[in-house]
Amino acid sequence: MRRRSENGFPYRPQVLERTFALLDVLADSTQDLSWAQMEGRLNFDKSTYYRLLRTLEHHRYAERDAETGKYRLGSKLLELGSRAAARFDLATAGRPYLERLSGQSGETALLGVFRDYQVVSLNVVEGRHALRMGVTVGGKAPAHCSAIGKAILAFLPEDEVDSIVRESGLKRYTRHTITRRSQFKAELVQIRSRGFAMDNQELEAGLKCIAAAVQDQSGKVIAALSIAGAALRFNRKRVATLAPLVSRMASEFSASLGYRPGPIVAPPTAPIKTGNGSTSLR
Repeated sequence: MRRRSENGFPYRPQVLERTFALLDVLADSTQDLSWAQMEGRLNFDKSTYYRLLRTLEHHRYAERDAETGKYRLGSKLLELGSRAAARFDLATAGRPYLERLSGQSGETALLGVFRDYQVVSLNVVEGRHALRMGVTVGGKAPAHCSAIGKAILAFLPEDEVDSIVRESGLKRYTRHTITRRSQFKAELVQIRSRGFAMDNQELEAGLKCIAAAVQDQSGKVIAALSIAGAALRFNRKRVATLAPLVSRMASEFSASLGYRPGPIVAPPTAPIKTGNGSTSLR
């Protein structure tokens, strides 16, 4: 039978409890603390305290002043806090960029993240066209055949992408869906090079989408912005205009989250051979 703690929570690994207690001591103090000061506020032996403190210091969760030898909370916690704050309010923070993106393109604009092998919509601004994509906040789509999903996957480590593909597969949804791993990975390489992803009727016949990745202050891709609309409106000439717009909005949103982007890679203007055998500006 599972043992419950005094507060009803069943899992209380001792080393984590002690680590959190140590961090709480540092967080509760308005001044840097010496070893002796911290030890007096904790309920475990000195050797345990020392090992945990050095581990926290090694991973930058605690920092030691070189002159005084005293400790404070580390910069890693500030970094994690900034990321958490950005993600918790990501939908609200991205709303102005979606509105501008939809207003300038006339198409439905979306902000999505990658969760559990799928793309989840965080925020949506509908376009002004009568024929438009129907999507709601919280809606999900397969990552491998959505522009948002590919824009995010393109910047994940290769071994992580391989694992995702193994777990979720490359299911065919239309005749345009990329279902071969080699072609899919080549598509991700192109996305990294040109700075945007495209769903060329890969999820739904008659629908095209363009997406670009959103990065946090550390450079990690945490989401993507996209526009979606009827395929007949996304001809080669218009894609050449819309793709830089999506990339620019994603870059501006990233900058607002603390990311400092490098030079923007202009999208190609010549036709690119797609993985499904068709030729289009992708």
